[in-house]
Amino acid sequence: MTAPLDISELHWMLDIVQSIDVGVVVLDRDYRIQAWNSFMENHSGRSASQVARQSLFELFPEIDRPWFAHKVETAVMLGTRAFTIWEQRPYLMRFKSYHPITGLADVMYQNVTILPLRTVSNSSDHVCLIIYDVTNAAVNRLQLETANTQLRTLAIHDGLTGLLNRHHWETCLEHEFARHTRYSSPASLVLFDIDHFKRLNDSYGHRAGDEVIRQVAGVTRQMARETDLAGRYGGEEFVVLLPDTDLVGAGQFAERLRSSIAQLQIDHEGQPLSCTVSVGIACINSETTSYHMLIEEADQALYQSKSAGRNRITLHEAGTLVGH
Repeated sequence: MTAPLDISELHWMLDIVQSIDVGVVVLDRDYRIQAWNSFMENHSGRSASQVARQSLFELFPEIDRPWFAHKVETAVMLGTRAFTIWEQRPYLMRFKSYHPITGLADVMYQNVTILPLRTVSNSSDHVCLIIYDVTNAAVNRLQLETANTQLRTLAIHDGLTGLLNRHHWETCLEHEFARHTRYSSPASLVLFDIDHFKRLNDSYGHRAGDEVIRQVAGVTRQMARETDLAGRYGGEEFVVLLPDTDLVGAGQFAERLRSSIAQLQIDHEGQPLSCTVSVGIACINSETTSYHMLIEEADQALYQSKSAGRNRITLHEAGTLVGH
């Protein structure tokens, strides 16, 4: 056991320590508390007399003892300061946040400095912890990161459906075509639109039309694999890019999608609505010269599905259109 720190000779220093707006804790080498300033009293709810010579780990079980002890022992051994920052660990001690203006943090975010205290004989019998409340800075950073994430999401997603917007999925299609050119990997494009959508819109209104679009987008999102890219082509038209999928596989996916959408029952002011889709499918092959050509082939197949009576799929296969 190390001897308690002689506080009686440090009254003037304690006055300074008590008045600063950071936490100051002095520990002996057994991690028992020897000094505890007013910041720590205010935020912990424990007075200096209550914590005196108490184990830091018993008072604050949330502290990761092996990690913290390693930080302290390394600082003592090297005779240098050590630091912890909120980005790595939000806090050392779980204190409530008292920032009514922001109100966005339940706990105080903390940066901590670990400072070995050397005696005249150059030994380190005690360690000082300086605890900084960085909640405002942390919340501002987190808000900025959240805003940036939202902006990135908005930049690539369609606002109504949450699917990829046209610009982004066309960029993805361009990349996929480049990958095919390099590795000869298959990829298929499924293009579909909602049958008689204008009639539905005119009969039930735009709110009903928007809800139908959202519901169709929801089914599409559920059926797409993680590697697939589902997007809104525009209006009531949708697209799904299927990497590493040949025409047969794309046709099977398209038929499952068509069937699932046909079974949709969409509630509109207590009245059930339903819809169907017409689908065109094309696959990258040796004759595909650009990703634009793939879109054109899928569009031709879609037009054939509509001409043949709608609510069906058509494959663009070797320059011919095959309906199902």
